Amino acid sequence: MQLTVLLSLLFLLSTATTITYGHNITSILGQHPSLSTFNHYLTLTHLAGEINRRTTITVCAVDNAAMSEILSKKPSISTIKNILSLHVLLDYFGTKKLHQIRDGTALAATMFQATGSAPGSTGFVNITDVKGGKVAFGPKDNGGNLDVFYVKSVEEIPYNISVIQISKLLPSDVAAAPTPEPSAMNITDIMSAHGCKVFADTLIANPDASKTYQDTIDGGLTVFCPLDDPFKAFLPKFKNLTASGKESLLQFFGVPVYQSLAMLKSNNGIMNTLATNGDKKFDFTVQNDGEDVTLKTRGTTAKIVGTLIDEQPLAIYSIDKVLLPKELFKAALTPAPAPAPEEAADAPKSSKHKKPSADDAPSDSPADSPDGDAADQTADDNASVRLDGGRLVAMVLSLCLGLLLL
Repeated sequence: MQLTVLLSLLFLLSTATTITYGHNITSILGQHPSLSTFNHYLTLTHLAGEINRRTTITVCAVDNAAMSEILSKKPSISTIKNILSLHVLLDYFGTKKLHQIRDGTALAATMFQATGSAPGSTGFVNITDVKGGKVAFGPKDNGGNLDVFYVKSVEEIPYNISVIQISKLLPSDVAAAPTPEPSAMNITDIMSAHGCKVFADTLIANPDASKTYQDTIDGGLTVFCPLDDPFKAFLPKFKNLTASGKESLLQFFGVPVYQSLAMLKSNNGIMNTLATNGDKKFDFTVQNDGEDVTLKTRGTTAKIVGTLIDEQPLAIYSIDKVLLPKELFKAALTPAPAPAPEEAADAPKSSKHKKPSADDAPSDSPADSPDGDAADQTADDNASVRLDGGRLVAMVLSLCLGLLLL
């Protein structure tokens, strides 16, 4: 009886923690020198991080000779990213599945299609099991021309990731089209076309803030623009700020470094912004919960709800709320003081003159930081989780030892 109870407890303990084994495309391709150039550019374009984050995916790699052919045309890094993203299928195709395609043909979406950079259905790839046991590939917009063939399997983790080698790069005029130089991109046009027009118009109306954004693009820029409805509701507060406060508020939504979504998910922590300047921190905390990425200040939390553009060195994401920096809205972010004790019946009445509420007039002057910050709170939360887990293990082991001693 004691042995049965002990074994049951040990089983519960072993299942209390689940270990998930992911994949690393850089390590997989690193074992194949003939694919080293393809591997290098997956890293350089940050596609490697996106591939590692996804499951049920197929990477169609090409050898160094095939990569040299396209690199000889000296495409921009954004164009290379578009070309390679067409070679990442958002479904699992192992060797067995490739040779057993239902009806002999299948249409697979790619990461190029998922980015929104591919117009129409140009980001889909046609896979066909042709005669002689060969499997052919071709972009949907290739006029039915299938002249790229399956070569071999490089690595398969069933229904997680399949890495295969194909004979050459998939031909696509759309993916290979020259992309504009980063500094030539009109970020407010991009925002306006994807649900952030109110923020874009407000940025255009502030030449200094707008110039800071535009001048930062070449060196790397990530923008988190609030959607129209929340920013429209925020405009009355925005209009109460002074000129310098308005400029700082607008710059607060830009980060002077390129961050893909995968990078944001793996690099949680405090992030400086275009408004950061010495003692004026104007920062926020990036945290992720599964597939969701949130941005947090002392009193507000916004979630990334869309990707407007992700073409290195520029990334623009839409968020569902307006983040309030504590430097401008400290009064709104500081918890209200506890109510004073009730006065005795015979105590003299205090003056009934009401002071203006700090919430009604936000200040744009630097404010003292509230006690503690988001990072400290996160650390405390993590510590409590670790402590609770340790207590659970200790309790179970103590119980097991007690049963053995009976």
